[in-house]
Amino acid sequence: MTNKIVDFQAKVYVYDLNNCAREFGFKDDEGWELSLATQDERKALEKKYYPIVSTKVLPEILVELFGLVKDKLEQARSNIQNQLDAGNKADSNMQYLVAFNPKRHR
Repeated sequence: MTNKIVDFQAKVYVYDLNNCAREFGFKDDEGWELSLATQDERKALEKKYYPIVSTKVLPEILVELFGLVKDKLEQARSNIQNQLDAGNKADSNMQYLVAFNPKRHR
């Protein structure tokens, strides 16, 4: 049951990313960078980049959701950048999956 929920969350998140990219007129060479973040890191990214799409996730499924979203985005586009150091990032302080475009500063 949990796998179905995580898969559904990943589909909804990728749908939101695609809509946001269309709304803000992303070019072919622009893509999303994915990151796992704490609440403070998410706020810092929101102050630095625009647009940003974030979602709060239970720490138990955060890494799995990250992997699913990454796979779905890579299937659609090959220039997606992803940052995940599972050893350092997979702790209970990480609550958010954050996507931002590093070329679009606020």
